[in-house]
Amino acid sequence: MSKTEMRKEQKSTGSNPFLVLYHIIQGALIGLGAVLPGISGGVLAVVFGVYKPAMEFLSKPFARFKTHMPILIPYGIGGVVGFLGVANLLAFFLEKYPDPSVCLFIGLITGMLPSLFREAGEKGRSKGSWISLVICMVFIFVLLGALKAFSVQITPNFVWYLFCGFCLALSVIAPGMSFSTLLMPLGLYTPFVDGIGHLDFGVLIPGGIGALVTVICLAKAVNALFDNFYSIAFHGIIGIVIAATVMIIPVSGFATVGAAVVNLICIAVGIVLALLLDRFNSRVEVK
Repeated sequence: MSKTEMRKEQKSTGSNPFLVLYHIIQGALIGLGAVLPGISGGVLAVVFGVYKPAMEFLSKPFARFKTHMPILIPYGIGGVVGFLGVANLLAFFLEKYPDPSVCLFIGLITGMLPSLFREAGEKGRSKGSWISLVICMVFIFVLLGALKAFSVQITPNFVWYLFCGFCLALSVIAPGMSFSTLLMPLGLYTPFVDGIGHLDFGVLIPGGIGALVTVICLAKAVNALFDNFYSIAFHGIIGIVIAATVMIIPVSGFATVGAAVVNLICIAVGIVLALLLDRFNSRVEVK
């Protein structure tokens, strides 16, 4: 986005309170997308036209503070509200109804795959794109399969919450990446979201540090990666999403007919919701 475009956007935003409110609402949706399994905050940021200026600001925050910050503030306010507002609700359902909740999330992820493939192919597909998808998918299958096979039990602590913060920041920086797809198979998603929802500083501090360090260290690199190798990078993310989703299927939740029916309904509902969201997103004009 050029300096002239930024000035026009800044002027129109500052003089129109309704536009500011609209950007706050969009930011809240991005915050919801960041925490809800299967929905990427980064993809929503792309859809709402804020991804590029956000990455430009994060890659050179001091040089672009005056031009970018006034525009990004409403999105930031909305993002925090959306993120914190849904965390408690998610923690409750994951604790009380773990299998149906996970199946709903699997449906959301599955329903988002068509839009992810569409986004990934915007600049064409090459043989390298499919190789990237397969390599990333196999890597995640092997990694998570090994953790499950060796019964590796991860106890959430300061270091692991740093990792959660890293995944959270990555889900916004890298469009299509949902941090839940990495944390759920490791058993870290529920305690992380629960800690955020209850404003537990033992979770918030390391998570915030991990997210901040990730943004500082990777924003510029990820921005360059998507600028130069968009298709390969995006297809790699799709491979990670597919593998991580398969690995969180609650197999034991289909042991009885009643439980299987409930879980299948949840998967179907998740798919429908994701497709409806994708239809809504397709009607939004990307700036």
